Amino acid sequence: MILTIIAVIVLIILVAYPVSIYNKLVSLRNRFKNAFSQIDVQLKRRYDLIPNLVNVAKQYMAHEKETLEAVIQARNQAMSSEKEVAQEPGDPESMQKLMGAEQSLSGAMGRLFALSENYPDLKANQNMMQLTEELTSTENKIAFARQSFNDSVMTYNTSREKFPNNMLANMFGFKEARQFEIDVADEREAPKVEF
Repeated sequence: MILTIIAVIVLIILVAYPVSIYNKLVSLRNRFKNAFSQIDVQLKRRYDLIPNLVNVAKQYMAHEKETLEAVIQARNQAMSSEKEVAQEPGDPESMQKLMGAEQSLSGAMGRLFALSENYPDLKANQNMMQLTEELTSTENKIAFARQSFNDSVMTYNTSREKFPNNMLANMFGFKEARQFEIDVADEREAPKVEF
């Protein structure tokens, strides 16, 4: 009788422990997906602000058409990459595309802001000042959301790599997630937006 009770207890432990590991990995994966949705909201807000910014700048920078088109093209590429990542946050390939697209967008925006320094009327425009203030605020929110996402991904990846979690993670398809990082040191700070 005692052997049967011990066997049942051991069997319960052998079933309950893997189930608890599985459930923990699911919770951590859902946490980083939720954290990416916060980035997603802010990126969409920024993508919506950029065309307004370009339209205001267009009125003053008519002969800088190439730069304005580069900003819109980079924005569209970033939006496309963001949609792909939103379907599966943490996917290394999709995240790499998004990071590259965001880096291109930041570069194009930087060129736009550098050129705008030559247009005092543009710098004094109320719409432009309001849009740049909103863009700066959004960039800060993106930075905070990215930090939260990266923390969640690190927690998930650490749990996924620990023994015996790693055996169950591989068996059930819990893949390593990729953090949302900016590769260039200059890009690690929110762009300074001043007009």
